[in-house]
Amino acid sequence: MQSTFLASRLTETDPLGDSLSQRAYINKVLKRYGMDKFAPGEVTVSKGDIFSSCQRPKNLIEKDQVNQSEYASTVVSRMYNMICIRPEISFIVGMLGRFQQNPGVIHWKAVKKVLRYLQKTEDYSLVYKRSEKLEVVGFSDSDFAGYKDSKKSTSGYIFTLVRGAISWRSAKQTLVASSIMKADYVACFEVTQHVVWLKNFISGLKVVDSISRPIRLCYDNAAVVIFF
Repeated sequence: MQSTFLASRLTETDPLGDSLSQRAYINKVLKRYGMDKFAPGEVTVSKGDIFSSCQRPKNLIEKDQVNQSEYASTVVSRMYNMICIRPEISFIVGMLGRFQQNPGVIHWKAVKKVLRYLQKTEDYSLVYKRSEKLEVVGFSDSDFAGYKDSKKSTSGYIFTLVRGAISWRSAKQTLVASSIMKADYVACFEVTQHVVWLKNFISGLKVVDSISRPIRLCYDNAAVVIFF
């Protein structure tokens, strides 16, 4: 998912809206790992960054540079951020979580990059405006063969209600797609499965009348939209 789109949803403020923040938790984690004095970071991952098992330690010297338990603990802490209110870090946290068994120096540096980004954006929060028009809107996308070890793609989606994120996910696809169109089709199929669950869940709450109508799902692949 586009982090710029997600960040715009996170930082938007409204005096008539309610917000959710994790500032205290983020500061606590930064102090725990001695990152509170580091320079804040602008992004979680840069274009061209590649992560694979080939970057794992090749000898004892490299292995001693990364504490496996500390790496795993840090990634799990980021998962808590991701699940609660930070959808824009879902992709990178999911990717780094694949190397918990034997992380390399590059993986550890990437985790620190996420921490520096959270330090920069500790005041970001999810904002939910008050509105008479309650409509659930979904956005979905995928990369192509982004996981270099298995050549599998990663799917991502996010659903918003009154422009505030209510459900999101970034996960590796279960099969290997042979083209960008097929990877996007798999992502679109996965998100429609979640649409069915989401409609049933929200219908049970009986607070969003529009949920009885089809949910608007936004996608950027014309071939998939026509085929689907």
